Amino acid sequence: MDINLLVLNLGNTRLAIGVFSEGKLESVTRIPLENRADWQGKIADAWSRIKDSESPAVAGASVNPPLLEAVEHAAGLATGSAVQWVGRDLDLPIQVKTASPAETGVDRVLNIAAAYEQMGKACVVADAGSALTVDVCDDTGAFLGGAIAPGAGMMLTALHERTAKLPLVPLEPVANPGIGRETKQAILQGVHTGIRGMVKELVESYATELGSWPDLIATGGDAEKLFAGWELVHAVAPDLTLYGIALAYTEHHIKHGE
Repeated sequence: MDINLLVLNLGNTRLAIGVFSEGKLESVTRIPLENRADWQGKIADAWSRIKDSESPAVAGASVNPPLLEAVEHAAGLATGSAVQWVGRDLDLPIQVKTASPAETGVDRVLNIAAAYEQMGKACVVADAGSALTVDVCDDTGAFLGGAIAPGAGMMLTALHERTAKLPLVPLEPVANPGIGRETKQAILQGVHTGIRGMVKELVESYATELGSWPDLIATGGDAEKLFAGWELVHAVAPDLTLYGIALAYTEHHIKHGE
């Protein structure tokens, strides 16, 4: 289905705006949530790429309910179209087998759905954003659940705010893991190694439960800095959630004959 779709991913720190033209992701813009004054203009710019195409539409996903109305308002003014939200207006594209499916973050489900569409087998998605989520599906593509932990930025901020002398260190890639020989390096080593070690332990435990080793896909704003070049990661895919939204939109409209 060659969709012409503007997708909105409302997270805890940023609004991501993606444009699918004839089924291909053509552009992505990410705006910090504090820059709300820019939302309407950026959405309008994105919409201009597809507004004259066949059956253009707007779809979105959100893990930030307090800002949902503001995004809907900005999108409505910019496009003249209503946002079709995954989980409210659009069906989830995969089965969710958690204890409380309605309480499971829609972004986590969409990440797994997009990864499974590409892999076609059991896989794990590590989403390194405000929080770190490490989720898994089985060979049928059903979302089984996962783990939620503080993200790298949260760890770095906590070390600074909860201690007397540790500085606030920006996240950077660590080229050569090992002994941290000064404070900044020691902090980065701790965060990088802690996150990678946690992800590795979780993937190993998921593999034991699944009976086979799942491929690991990394996504999220910090994925490149944390996971690029790591042998455990099959691919770093920063736009995975946007693909998941597009997948949900496509499958919903095929399912319902729209």
